[in-house]
Amino acid sequence: MSLFSKLFGGGGGSGPAREPEIYKDFRITPDPQSGPGGYRLGARIEKEIDGETKTHHLVRADTVQSAEDAETYSVQKAKQVIDEQGDGIFG
Repeated sequence: MSLFSKLFGGGGGSGPAREPEIYKDFRITPDPQSGPGGYRLGARIEKEIDGETKTHHLVRADTVQSAEDAETYSVQKAKQVIDEQGDGIFG
């Protein structure tokens, strides 16, 4: 997969994108990455700040075997990061 595909949303996911989950005014969209060891945890975290949508791409080294588990754990990890860093994840 090319760098441009990763940047602009091409491929990488395990199928159709899930609806974002709202958590503390952040939108979390799971985006686990398939790889040789299973699925790497990943998510897109977005929030509207001063009329602008800010985005943070969370990628973890953690891997799990099923795509469903990867989505679940990706959302959990994103919530943890939001709790720890808040709006600081964008800067």
